[in-house]
Amino acid sequence: MGARRRELAVLERDTAPLERIRTPFPRVSYDEAVEILRQRGLPFVRGGDFGSPDETALAEHFDQPVIVHRFPAASKAFYMKADPERPEASLSVDVLAPEGYGEIIGGGQREDDYDVLCERVRAHDLSQDTFSWYLDLRRYGSVPHGGFGMGVERVVAWMCGLAHVREAIPYPRMLHRLTP
Repeated sequence: MGARRRELAVLERDTAPLERIRTPFPRVSYDEAVEILRQRGLPFVRGGDFGSPDETALAEHFDQPVIVHRFPAASKAFYMKADPERPEASLSVDVLAPEGYGEIIGGGQREDDYDVLCERVRAHDLSQDTFSWYLDLRRYGSVPHGGFGMGVERVVAWMCGLAHVREAIPYPRMLHRLTP
């Protein structure tokens, strides 16, 4: 917290939940997360992606950010690499924030094999033409690589204790305003 405590006080942010956070964050597999949801009585169907109530329940269970890894390959994007030990799972990860803020980071290892990518595009019933630019990036070889996306507005909303993520958007787009 340090020097930022004053700024959070201006926002009337209760800093106690932030002060309880310790690293490293808990890490659980998708399968372990599903078991936690079932133990908490949530009607989650294995194989799907988590919805807002599921993410909230998982973060509440740990009372701090939690890392969930190895989601089912079928629930993730076609470019996610399959787990070599469990091909039905992907080498993917989500970081869930506590206090109901949900997923703040999503990422994973990307598929680098051109032939596997082409098959995935077909399996997901996507247009080869639409993704030709992406496939061309791998056509002549690639290296193992990964990527992630962080929802900056979601992180800001969580850290500041804002009621809704839209309060953290620096240049909101609205029906009457489409440019900054």
